[in-house]
Amino acid sequence: MGKVIVQMKLTNQADLVLSAAKVLKHRPRSVETEALVDTGTTRLYLQAGIIKALGLGRDSEIQSKTTNGVRRRAVYEPVRLELMGRRGIFEVVEVDDDVPNLLGQIPLEYLDFVVHPKAQKLVPNPEHGDKQMSEEY
Repeated sequence: MGKVIVQMKLTNQADLVLSAAKVLKHRPRSVETEALVDTGTTRLYLQAGIIKALGLGRDSEIQSKTTNGVRRRAVYEPVRLELMGRRGIFEVVEVDDDVPNLLGQIPLEYLDFVVHPKAQKLVPNPEHGDKQMSEEY
């Protein structure tokens, strides 16, 4: 399978909340960027420069398994991710600026997208048509 790259819009979720409460003095910080779809990762991983541009605060740390072994990574406040007409709110894990932004399995499942390997693109889950569906168990 080749690479699947998507264009996404990210907005600082705290800014959106403050803006709705009419206490934010500037527009919510937002960035449009691309990400590599990586079904082998679980979360939304963003480059340090994107995190800084969004003004996200550091929240915690996690251990992350990489091809070079286990590494501690910083976790940041949530962003609203908009992708192909769908959106969700996700915490952000930091990666170095020389690593691509990665869109992992949790955001993909929440937004109800699947990878079409032959076409090398992201598509709405064919089991649900054009509707974003949430799985309940």
